[in-house]
This record gives sequence, C-alpha cells and structure tokens, in this order.
Amino acid sequence: MDADTQQRILDAVDAGFEAQLATTSDFVAIPSTRGAEGPCQDMIGDLLCERGYEVDDWHIDVDDLKDLRGFGPIEHDFSKARTVVGTYRPTSNGGKSLILQGHCDVVPAGPLDLWETPPFSPVIKDGKMYGRGACDMKSGTIGALYALDAIRAAGLKPTARIHFQSVIEEESTGVGALSTLQRGYRADACFIPEPTNGKMVRSQVGVIWFRLKVRGYPVHVAHAGSGSNAIMAAYHLIQALQKLEIEWNERAKQDRHFKTLNHPINFNPGIIKGGDWASSVPAWCEVDCRIAVLPGWSVADHQKEILACVSAAARNHGFLANNPPEVEWSGFLSEGYELTNSAAPEAAFGKAFNAVYGGAAEDLVFTALTDTRFYGLNYDIPSLCFGATGAEMHGFNEYVDLESLKKSTKATALFIAEWCGVEKG
Repeated sequence: MDADTQQRILDAVDAGFEAQLATTSDFVAIPSTRGAEGPCQDMIGDLLCERGYEVDDWHIDVDDLKDLRGFGPIEHDFSKARTVVGTYRPTSNGGKSLILQGHCDVVPAGPLDLWETPPFSPVIKDGKMYGRGACDMKSGTIGALYALDAIRAAGLKPTARIHFQSVIEEESTGVGALSTLQRGYRADACFIPEPTNGKMVRSQVGVIWFRLKVRGYPVHVAHAGSGSNAIMAAYHLIQALQKLEIEWNERAKQDRHFKTLNHPINFNPGIIKGGDWASSVPAWCEVDCRIAVLPGWSVADHQKEILACVSAAARNHGFLANNPPEVEWSGFLSEGYELTNSAAPEAAFGKAFNAVYGGAAEDLVFTALTDTRFYGLNYDIPSLCFGATGAEMHGFNEYVDLESLKKSTKATALFIAEWCGVEKG
C-alpha cells in the first residue's frame, strides 16, 4: 500500500470521527446486559444493512453448541439470544479474508448512585466518553465498522471477504462467538478490537466459573451453637480456595509469558446469596466464583482440582463433613490462548501500527480473556486483539479515551487495507 493510499484512509478516519462518536454514543446508551442484548443487535443489523452488507441474523440454539470445544453452560433465559454477521464480498479476490468481531453484552452497572453520570446516558468530557460498555467494548466494535467506512470514503474497496460479527455472551460463556464458528464463518485471520491500551494481546488466561452450594442447620440465633451457619461454612470453603489460588500462582511462574507477572491467577467470589432471616442461623448459602487458568492448562484437570479442594475443606468442617457442599459449573469453561501461527497478520498489523503510532506494538500478557481463543484453539485461525485505552471496565465511571480510539480506528483501517488488499472503489 503506497503512502498516498495510506494517507487517504487516515484522513477519512479523521473526517468521519464525529459521526463515529455519535454512533458509539447511541450504542453505549443501550443497556445490553445479559439477556437484553436484542436492541444492540438490531442496531448493528441496521448499520450493516445501510452499508450494503449481506446480513445474517439468527437465534442461537444452545443444543447446536453444547458439544463444541469451549462451550460454557447457559443458566438464564436464552430464547432471544442472537448473533449478527454482516459479510462483505469482493468483486475481485486479491487479499486475505478477515473476521472483525465485537461483543455487545455488558456487565451490570451496579449501584447507580456510585456513578458520577448515569451509566447508560453516555457523556463526553475531558477527551473521554463515559458509560457502561464505552470501553468494554462498544467503542471498539463501532470503531471497526467506521474503519471499513473510512476505506470506502477514501475511494477504495477491499479485495477479500470480510465478516463483521456482533456477538453476545462474551462476558459469561463465549457462546456467541462459538455460534459463528458453528454457523460456518471462517477467515484467514480474526481481529477483535477489545480495549488493550494500544498493545497486542500475546497471551491470555482462560476462566472457570463455578458455584458453591452450601447447606447449614437452622436454629434460632439464641441457640446458634446448636446449629450450623451455611454462610460461615461457605467462608471456610472460600479460604481453602484462596490457598488453591496461591498454589496455581506458584505453578504460573513456569509459564514463559505469565512468569513476568506477580499474580496472574485471580480467584474471585463474585456473588453471594444465603439465609432467610437475620435471627435464624442460615440453612443455605450459594457463592458464585471465578478463577483463571493459563494457556495449555487443561480445564477438565483444573475442575478436578477445584472439586478436590472443596471436598478436602468440607472434610475438615464439623457439619460439612457429613453434609458435603455441591459444586456447579455456572458459565465460563474456557481455555487460555496464546497467539501463535500469526506471522503474516502480525506483519500486516505491524505496518499499520507503525504508520499510526510509530515503532512496534508492545505485547500484552492479559489476565482476563477474550473471544480470540475460539478462533485460535478451535480452528487455528490467528486471532489478533488490539484496541483503545480506557479504564474502569466492570467498575464505576467506565470510559474510553477518545484520542486513543481515533488512533486505534486508524490502525484498524490500515490493517484491513493491508491484510485484505484494496482497489479503487
């Protein structure tokens, strides 16, 4: 790609950036928490139709996915779950095909009074856009769409097939991405514009979600010593799992990427429910937990370690020894992923990055996970993850930095042009 073509694409991103921010704001304003992603998928479908892409919009059938690698169990009403894919088909084939993918699901906002501005009323101030999902990852999804727009606005068109994919469930199971593979979508590479602070994800953890179901023996609190408190018993199990977390972090010191981090394996008791009455010793407690695994670690083997840890802790508890807790797998059963077999797309992206940022992109060893794993692990499709800078993902006052968003959109546009090839439109 010559310098003039490159500059025309960069100028087109600049010219379209205000429209890009307006579309991003509209997208962020949709409260697309788990099970409520439909309006976001409607919006993406409309945006793709307006641009003339071939749109495939379907309801996900869990039965089609449950035997595929990386499937995680679904517990909520999934009857309205959809995936939307827009396909661009070239008039001539001169480049390599590409999947561009973003997820539209967001995590709950939490107590609204702890936000400085309402989470689903996006606000731009001090060069940042605030709102739930502004960073993770609605700005990246819209940025990829406007990167394609910039190529067209520059008077060009790609010379390879492109699938623009909007998925759900990235935050809890990943079955949205899995559904695109089950549907048959493939490409020579995948690019996911998650917020990475301008770095390239080199290696990422996998995640296991599980639920502890603990029983107790209820009595009036006046006679608490004659009962068994299920909430306190759950805390006993949590302490045992914290020790398991320490063991796994020791194991992580042998990993070639994660040995550079101090504490890559994070165990988190994320939701707790229990008891029926403040003056009754609680008869039940449930704790939803998350723990990470590293690339190459067997999910099944580490599930067994979790079960063994919980069982051993129960045996050392007066009540649980005879009333063992249950463990349910409640979402992610995801392997870690290391970017491999990716020299060609990384070379194309390196040219794009250098043109926008100068130099080479830094590697990111990621203690969270992305949908890239499905493409790399299931079908050996090299899957790049790169995006803008932001903060407070899953927290209060989430934001994306707008200057970084413009730069990442430019890098995305140049990467598409370099990888897929372009000709006069």
